[in-house]
This record gives sequence, structure tokens and C-alpha cells, in this order.
Amino acid sequence: MQDKFDSYCELLQEKSYKITPQRQIILKVLLDNIEEHLTAEEIHTITKQKDPEIGLATIYRTLEILADLNILHKIDFGDGCIRYEFTDQEAHNHHHLICIKCGKVIEVNDDFLETLENWIERQTGFHITNHQLKFFGYCKECK
Repeated sequence: MQDKFDSYCELLQEKSYKITPQRQIILKVLLDNIEEHLTAEEIHTITKQKDPEIGLATIYRTLEILADLNILHKIDFGDGCIRYEFTDQEAHNHHHLICIKCGKVIEVNDDFLETLENWIERQTGFHITNHQLKFFGYCKECK
């Protein structure tokens, strides 16, 4: 985890961003909750436990910077909230199962769309670099 933190800080510095204490806290909160799909408000709640002075505007600005640098990407699960997760350059996209009753999000790490992507590229010449797939339904606790 420390290696990722250090590499993200290096990238910020390379792009002329300061490594402020607030940005460090936000990055650490995101890394500590890497399995979650947190909203800016949820990140704010967690960071306030570490730094009561940190403002929501600081959270939003930092998240925008991290998204612009392709460290994070934004996800819309159709619930009116933007959520954030780390962009993993080495792995192809994973998919999300979203419970429409309790809001639970389950990640599916197998990518079953590779065959479809290859077919699309052969048929159209369109080079696919990424995709998102979301399934909406009921988790096993809610069904």
C-alpha cells in the first residue's frame, strides 16, 4: 500500500501539484478503503476523523485532480452519487453488480467481454480502450 501511495505522490509532483497534508490524508483514506466505492461525502466523513478542519471543497478538488491524472475514475451507479475507485492500469475493467434495494455493490473481476471487444474491433476497426458494465438487481440478502 505504501508503494502505491508513494507512486501517486510522485505523479502529483511530476504534474506540479503540491503534496499537501490534506491530499496525503485523502489518498490514505482512499487506499485504506480500496474495496469500497466511496462518494466525496463519505470520503469527507472519514477524513474529518483524521483532520477536523478539512473541507468538502478540498475533497472535491483533490478528487478532480486525481481523476484528471487517471489515478481515480468516477463511477455512476444510477443512485445520483458519483463514486470513486482507483484506476488499475494493469487489469482490464471489472464489472459491478448493484443491488437496487440496499445499494450494495459487488465487483466481478472476470472480464467476459474480451471476445465481444475483439469482434467489434475486427468488424468496425474501432479500437476499444475501456468499457463499463453494470448489472442492477437484488443481492442474495435482499432477493
